[in-house]
Amino acid sequence: MISGEQKIKLSYYKELDGVRAIAILMVMFFHFFSDFETQGSIFQFLKRFALKGESGVTLFFVLSGFLITRILLSTRESKNYFYNFFVRRSLRIFPLYYLFLVIYYLTPLFFGGSIPEFGLQVYYWIYLQDFSTTFGWKSEGPGQFWSLAVEEHFYLVWPFLIYYLRERAISFWIGVIIITSFVLRIYMSQHYPLIHHFTFTRMDDLAIGAILALLEYHGFVKRKNAIYFLLLLIPVNMVWVFNRFVGPSIQESVSFLQTSISFCSLIGFVICLNEDNWLKKFLSQGPLIYTGKVSYGLYVFHPFCFKLFEIFLNTKFWAVNLIGSLVFTYVIATLSYYYFEAYFLKLKERYSGNKKVAPVAG
Repeated sequence: MISGEQKIKLSYYKELDGVRAIAILMVMFFHFFSDFETQGSIFQFLKRFALKGESGVTLFFVLSGFLITRILLSTRESKNYFYNFFVRRSLRIFPLYYLFLVIYYLTPLFFGGSIPEFGLQVYYWIYLQDFSTTFGWKSEGPGQFWSLAVEEHFYLVWPFLIYYLRERAISFWIGVIIITSFVLRIYMSQHYPLIHHFTFTRMDDLAIGAILALLEYHGFVKRKNAIYFLLLLIPVNMVWVFNRFVGPSIQESVSFLQTSISFCSLIGFVICLNEDNWLKKFLSQGPLIYTGKVSYGLYVFHPFCFKLFEIFLNTKFWAVNLIGSLVFTYVIATLSYYYFEAYFLKLKERYSGNKKVAPVAG
């Protein structure tokens, strides 16, 4: 084993905070335009684009798969590998997660309602809400939390694969995960309506991100190889040509895979670029970096904040509602980050294996 001072130090990709910002903005715009309706032509035009923002969750998954895997690869020879990883993840995810569950379940009391029965809450307390959502089990909780369950299940399994297997075996199991998720989506789409909220149909997103981490680990992620990541987008996005020869369930599963690989290629392309490249500079702009920093709070709070704004400050003008909802969400996420999450982030650093790693949001 190597000491904490000897651990491999990873580069901090500042631009990935910008990528994370784009992901959360996609999700927030998706939810706003999904829940709000008006007949204005500008609104309808923007809505067509905003509804594609659901794929922002896929971008989160791919990014998490990459960042988590590169951390695990760099620390797997260190002391307290498992302990440090699980403590760090717990300190980042659990405090805000469980705080918001308490807020969510107590809020009805302030509007003349009642707290849902514990039997309806239980899946959210134990991170099984993706199962309850997929299989139609009776449950009640924050709808956006399904993705946090998917990531948590990944965190429970992935450290063991990275620790006990060599790179070739890891690559093999990544392939198994991708194929399994692809086939499961096809099968389950014929029986269940919300298959894209299920761990085993979305694990390929995280596995594809892990491929990029393996490529970086073996030295492939460098400036001269940026073009290869870009060229990969061509065959991946030409698969639509064959869609007319297959059924809708296969088309949907292929679409998920296309999106994941495309996002992975774009992330690989971006981190290969020179520091003075305009795209890298754009993704490193202050507002995007800040949004990426508070993205966990934005993700957790935004549906709740949107609803409160609708109840108390809603207007007839969709643009005012959009801007107001976003500003309100940013304020709450900022307060959450600096006055709640920051305390646990400081504790988290005591178990750091790498000091120059891009932070992984929940």
